Amino acid sequence: MNKPSILFAASCALFSTGLAAETSYEYAPVVESRPLYQIVEISEPYEQCWEEEVVIDRYPSRRGSNTPVLVSTIIGGAIGNAVGNGKSNKRVGAVVGAVLGHSIGRDIVRNGNRSAIREYETVQRCETAYEQREEERLVGYQVTYLYNGEERTIRTDSDPGDQIRLRVSVQPVL
Repeated sequence: MNKPSILFAASCALFSTGLAAETSYEYAPVVESRPLYQIVEISEPYEQCWEEEVVIDRYPSRRGSNTPVLVSTIIGGAIGNAVGNGKSNKRVGAVVGAVLGHSIGRDIVRNGNRSAIREYETVQRCETAYEQREEERLVGYQVTYLYNGEERTIRTDSDPGDQIRLRVSVQPVL
């Protein structure tokens, strides 16, 4: 780098520092600090429970006699045999009668053993419900302060108290 360019760079640096902004901090008296509130809606879940009576039908597992099934099968076969004409018809009638008699006998046994025992039981049921409510929340402060004989207003997150700190920048106007 040559000597004239170094002198030019140095003079630019000195000149620019003279034009740079000067920053300082001062305190100004607070005239008024008013809290700012906002209404927000809140939905809070809670568990809601109640007791409910339910019916429970219980079927006993006792086993009855198979005699009605056997008797109805024999009677059905005999009736089918008596109704048929000729040897082959009597055989078919006996088989069909026995099958129907067996089915009827089985239904009789089932219905005889299927009397339900009805019981009542209290159970607890629960569900999630939501409570809606409004709440007033502090969102900041509207602060009015006095600086150089002039009232100014700013919004802050916290209450500054009796004084507010200001950053003051001084810049030359060209």
